[in-house]
Amino acid sequence: MKKKWGLALTAVIVLAAALAGCSQKTDSKKIKLAYVAWDSEIASTNVVKYVLESKLDYSVELLQVDAGPMWAGVSDGSADAMVAAWLPTTHASYLEKYGSSVEDLGPNLEGTKTGLVIPSYMKENSIEDLNNDATGKSVDYQIIGIEPGAGIMQSTEQALKDYGLDGKWKLIESSSAAMATELQKAYEAKKPIIVTGWTPHWMFANMDLKYLEDPKGVYGGEESIHTVARKDLKSDKSDAYVLLDQFTWTADDMAEVMVAIQEGQSPEEAAKAWADSHTEQVDKWLEGIK
Repeated sequence: MKKKWGLALTAVIVLAAALAGCSQKTDSKKIKLAYVAWDSEIASTNVVKYVLESKLDYSVELLQVDAGPMWAGVSDGSADAMVAAWLPTTHASYLEKYGSSVEDLGPNLEGTKTGLVIPSYMKENSIEDLNNDATGKSVDYQIIGIEPGAGIMQSTEQALKDYGLDGKWKLIESSSAAMATELQKAYEAKKPIIVTGWTPHWMFANMDLKYLEDPKGVYGGEESIHTVARKDLKSDKSDAYVLLDQFTWTADDMAEVMVAIQEGQSPEEAAKAWADSHTEQVDKWLEGIK
């Protein structure tokens, strides 16, 4: 009888250990990616999600938040990583606050830009031109912005002060999707409009637009989009870390995904289609992963 009880107890212990091992394995194959709801970051985050799931067998949870919570989440570990950090200017304040508690894996896309954007049929060429009352009246002294807390919104508030516009002009809070919708409506009607914009974005592929010159340099120069991870990601999810560290693509790559989404594909469908048609590039992101 003792022998039978001993065998039964051993079986229970083995089963418990196996279940614990499965639980640990399951937990180790879960990852959370934070992102802001910019069309560019929707594209990049979904591409990385698809590769993590299809090539490395991860279960990926996407956390759509504003810029501040995105940085805070990676800093405190409630998110594992992001591929949506605009540096050195747009997210400068967040880098200053959280930079010591995250790991910057470097640029995943070079040559980005932010600023005030207008249709090319408008005569204005510089932010300084907004001091003209005729220009102000034509758009009700409004600049159509995106989510409050976004780096570009902070830069635009500063631009209004630096260019002496904050007495009359107002920055309208909305969302990136709402901003693009308002721009497209005005463009189709050939009406004047000023929006906060950035490159890469599908709107530049679909409309003839231009940036207002920024002689005071409020928006900074050319930027990059960086991948940022929590401090200990390398030690407990090494394969995901390698992929994130090696993830790079171009503005044209990103534009393919953004345009596909804008034309009706879901972010998941557009990401899969891009990755499946760029296998050599995806393979480079996976080099060195066992």
